[in-house]
Amino acid sequence: MTDSTGRRVTANLALSLDGRYHGPAGAHDFGAFAPYVTTEVARNHLTRIWEGATTALLGRVNAEGFLGYWPSVAADENADPRDRGYAKWLVHTEKVVFSTTLAEAPWAHARVVNAPAADVVADLRTTGEGDILVNSSASVIKPLLAADLLDRLYLMICPEIVGGGQRLFDDGLPHSKWKIVRQETGDLGEMAVVYDRLR
Repeated sequence: MTDSTGRRVTANLALSLDGRYHGPAGAHDFGAFAPYVTTEVARNHLTRIWEGATTALLGRVNAEGFLGYWPSVAADENADPRDRGYAKWLVHTEKVVFSTTLAEAPWAHARVVNAPAADVVADLRTTGEGDILVNSSASVIKPLLAADLLDRLYLMICPEIVGGGQRLFDDGLPHSKWKIVRQETGDLGEMAVVYDRLR
């Protein structure tokens, strides 16, 4: 589904049952999520996320973490084919990295922008083809939710209450209605869910 402005804008994120995308110890506290990100359901979900996307949007912190890790997976012939597929896509696709501190991108096929996410997305929607994927970066997803610019949400719901940490859905967001278009539950109780924005 796209609206009259063109390309579909999608976002993916893993969340706890209490709606957090990291634990109470801070931005690097992913202990509650780790058991679920390499399951069959999670890996199949990851493939769906990137297959139609031709542009990745990343916050600087995620860009540094992802692009420090995934290129080695892309080169690893023994890696799970789904992980390797995602890794190759991430390395070679167009990347827009949001940062107020970087002057230039130290990665191939990437450019740094210091501008509001809504403005950047509005520009990207008018050119090119394929989905624009906000790749697991809450710092970019949140302003796009606030501006009602997301067309699809790929959520991985992990069956744990972490009790602290940042929430994705802050108070004060504009009202919006979503339709569930895919749901899959794994053996550990993890759930991959895809929601499309109804407009």
